[in-house]
Amino acid sequence: MQQLVVGIIGPRNATAAQIEAAEAVGAAFGALGLTVICGGRGGVMEAACKGALGAGGLPIGILPGIDPQEANPYVAVPLTTGLNEVRNIIIVRAARVLLAVGNSPGTLTEVAYGLHFDKPVVGVAGAAQLDGVYHTADAAAAVEATLARLLADLPMIAAN
Repeated sequence: MQQLVVGIIGPRNATAAQIEAAEAVGAAFGALGLTVICGGRGGVMEAACKGALGAGGLPIGILPGIDPQEANPYVAVPLTTGLNEVRNIIIVRAARVLLAVGNSPGTLTEVAYGLHFDKPVVGVAGAAQLDGVYHTADAAAAVEATLARLLADLPMIAAN
């Protein structure tokens, strides 16, 4: 299941509702044994990592700088890039599905890259209102929608 990577994206300066939603979705994916990938810093990223790690999942942080210490304390695998915001494209390309919790300029670039690369993008808690983003009412619905898109993306195994 760790090969199934979900990208959780969202602002560093997140609202309390966004933090709560990010931790809830991170925990849900962690409990399922999925890998969560994000920017590895604060706000939505930290909350998602906290939820995933606390539930037994694997949170990976794709960091903008070269210092692994800039990762939040819940990142299990901090990957430094030295690419600054360009690292957003790595997050998008590594994830099978993106879940946007909230919105910010950096989050918007990840959403745009996701749509450009035909990745399913699910949104919750104030995510960008763009064509192609599937919006949900709450964290539970966001998890359900993300899982549906993740499963739809998997190749079917033919029964013998």
